[in-house]
Amino acid sequence: MTNDVTDVTELYREFGDDRLPSGQRETEAFPVLSKGPTPDWDPETWEFTVTGAVEEELTFSWEEFRALPSETQKQDFHCVTGWSKFDCEFTGVPFPELAEQAGVHDSAVHVMFSALDGYTTDLALEDCLREEVLFAWAYDGESLPPDHGGPLRVVTPHKYAYKGAKWVDGIEFLTETERGYWEKRGYSQTADPWQEERYS
Repeated sequence: MTNDVTDVTELYREFGDDRLPSGQRETEAFPVLSKGPTPDWDPETWEFTVTGAVEEELTFSWEEFRALPSETQKQDFHCVTGWSKFDCEFTGVPFPELAEQAGVHDSAVHVMFSALDGYTTDLALEDCLREEVLFAWAYDGESLPPDHGGPLRVVTPHKYAYKGAKWVDGIEFLTETERGYWEKRGYSQTADPWQEERYS
């Protein structure tokens, strides 16, 4: 476990009065929920892409992605199924780092995340451009377990966790709103836990 940890657990004050959102229960466990099987990956062939409304589309190998500026944060994790886990330590690349490297066009308003298993999820650009939105490869000082999204997942402590794609392998900056996998099936596009925005 690293000693250099940024505590962002107070961010809930932007959204509500209580750290535990209404309708959630706190758990010490870290349940595994996925839409399907855990995909295989090969660090020699894995790629992460940044595409869409940007000045420069980017492609990173696993080694190159791991070399990007990163940090460790203490965050809370809220699942749409009703449980929350406090004080998770995730290490990874903050979203704004990738946005800065790519040079996001003024016309971009939305972001689509893609994953190795075909999963997609979307968020408004303004919800992504937060230091707390991490592309995480480590959890509590260890490599992120495959069933929790390793090698790389997104964590979104200000949103329900289905907005944090497991096995993420790319982002696309969009000039119009699009819906991801669960959003097309009736889940909320905004997914604010403190407003209990579970469904559209």
